[in-house]
Amino acid sequence: MSGTEILRNDHRQIRRLEKIIVKCYSILNEGNDVPFSDMQIMVSIMSEFLDAIHYAREENQYFPCVASYDSLKQEIRVFMIEHEFGRRIALNISKHLQRWKSGEDQREPVARFLKAYAIYLDDHLTKENKFFDTAEEQVLSPDEEKMMYEEFQAVTAVATKLDEMIKFIDYLESTPWVKD
Repeated sequence: MSGTEILRNDHRQIRRLEKIIVKCYSILNEGNDVPFSDMQIMVSIMSEFLDAIHYAREENQYFPCVASYDSLKQEIRVFMIEHEFGRRIALNISKHLQRWKSGEDQREPVARFLKAYAIYLDDHLTKENKFFDTAEEQVLSPDEEKMMYEEFQAVTAVATKLDEMIKFIDYLESTPWVKD
């Protein structure tokens, strides 16, 4: 396995979350409820998996390695900006969810920001997957791919947290509101 393949595997898990988010905002827009605890799990996955694990892998290791060849720098710049955009959407979801939980009617902004996040994820992941293809084919050597894979695997705390986040996604997929 390669560093790029680990990132692609992350994307597969993120796509699962994206489907859950779409289901959630659709239910909210219909005027039905989703448990606050489940929405908080989604926000937790956004911050602890997407931001702290996946984006960190890309921003701290993958992108710098690709950019070191003076290659794909504009694409990397765009992805860094998009990551920050995703973080801001997630922060807004969290902020409005907390207000809603405290008694304010925040259904509409929570649903709106969840929808924005799902749209962002779809667009961003599609572009990044094409970027990975290019980087893999034209820039990174097999030795670099192996080195990144080993670096990604060496951080056992990340592996433990990743397993936990995948279990949260499994849980959300099994809830009645997602299954219906």
